[in-house]
Amino acid sequence: MSPAVRHGAMRAGNLAAVLGELDRRGPLTRAALAEFTGLTKTTVSKLVAYLIDAGMAVESGTVRDGERGRPGVVVRLSGHRVAALGLEINVDYLAGCVVDLSRTVRLLRTQPVDNRAATPEDVIARLRELASALLVDAGELGLSVAGGMVALPGPVDRATGAVHRAPNLGWRDVAVTETLDLPLPVVVDNEANLAALGELWFGSGASLGDFLHVSGEIGIGAGLVVQGELFRGAHGFAGELGHVVVSPEGPACRCGGSGCLERYAGQDALLAPGEDLAGLVARLRGGDAAAAAACERAGSALGVALTSAVNLIDPDTIVLGGIFAPLYGWVSAPAGRAMRERLGQMRRRVPTLVVSRVGADAATLGGAGQVIQRIIADPGAHLVMLDATPSSPAR
Repeated sequence: MSPAVRHGAMRAGNLAAVLGELDRRGPLTRAALAEFTGLTKTTVSKLVAYLIDAGMAVESGTVRDGERGRPGVVVRLSGHRVAALGLEINVDYLAGCVVDLSRTVRLLRTQPVDNRAATPEDVIARLRELASALLVDAGELGLSVAGGMVALPGPVDRATGAVHRAPNLGWRDVAVTETLDLPLPVVVDNEANLAALGELWFGSGASLGDFLHVSGEIGIGAGLVVQGELFRGAHGFAGELGHVVVSPEGPACRCGGSGCLERYAGQDALLAPGEDLAGLVARLRGGDAAAAAACERAGSALGVALTSAVNLIDPDTIVLGGIFAPLYGWVSAPAGRAMRERLGQMRRRVPTLVVSRVGADAATLGGAGQVIQRIIADPGAHLVMLDATPSSPAR
C-alpha cells in the first residue's frame, strides 16, 4: 500500500472516529473529542474543520471543561446539509421520509394505495414519483440526500436489490432498486427489520433492552434487536412471525402453509369488508362487540405465536407496532394473557408488551436511519458528492 493510500485510509478512519463520538455522546468540545478518540488536539481541530466545511458538523456555543478549565467551543452533528431517504412499499400504501444527519425527521409522507391491484413495475413507478418529489422538497430545504433505502414486505436479497418473495403482493424475485432508477445509491431491506431499527433509533431505543418488534400490517413480520444490533439470521430471513403456525388445521395461507398467524391477526382478518383501520378503531371506541371480538381473537393468536418466539429468542421486551399500535388497547391484553398461560410455569418473568412509539412510520424511518448510520461509519465515502452541493446556513 502506497503512503498516499495509507494516509487516506487513516484520515477516513479518523473522520469516522470523530463523527461517531459526536453521534454517540452528543455535543463535545475539541478537547473532549481528542480525549475520547485518542487523537491529538491539532488533528481533531483539522478534522472538525473539514466536517464543518462538508456540512456534517457545526459549532454551537461554549462550555467550560471542569471548574477551572478554559471555555471550549462545542461541536455537534449538523442537520443543515446531509440527509437520507427512507422509502417503503407495503401492500396498501407507499411511504417516504427524509431524515437529516442529526436524525431529525424533515419530511414524512404516506400514500394509501392498493398495490395488490398493480404490477410491480407500476408500483415501483409510483414509488419513484414519491421519492422524486421528496428529493425536490429536500433540495428546497438545503439538504443533500446521500442515499436511500427501501423497505419491502418480504425476504430480501440485499446484494441484488431484489425481493425474493412477497406473498401478500404476489411478487417473486422483483429487482426493485434496478427498476426504481433514482439519482442516488439505493439499497433494499425487509420491512420488519427496518421497523425494528426505526424503533431503536427513533422510538424507545436502548431502554427496551433486547427486543422483538412486531410489525402488524396485512402481513406480520418481526425484527429482533440484540445488544443494539439487528439479528438477521444465517440468510437474512429471520423474523417471519406472520408465518408461525398457530393452528395446524387452520385456513390456507398465501405462503403455502396453513394456520399461519397472519390469517388470524393480520389486517385482513381484523377489518370488516370495505373497512379501514380508522373505521375499526372508531367501532372499538364505540363499544362494538364484533370489533372487540375480532381483536380478542387476533390478540390471542398473536400471544400463541409470541410464546414460540419467546421460547426461542428470550427477549426483554416485545414491541407491538404497525396496526397493532393503534389497536394496542384491545389486542395487548389477550396477547399477554396467552403468553402468561403458556410461559408462566417455565419463566419467572414474561417479556413486557409495549406499544411502539413510532407506529406505522417505523420502517420508513428505520430505512433512512440505516443510511445515516452508514454515513457516520464511513463519512469519507460520501464527501465527494456532498462537497459538490452548495451549503445552506446552519439551522
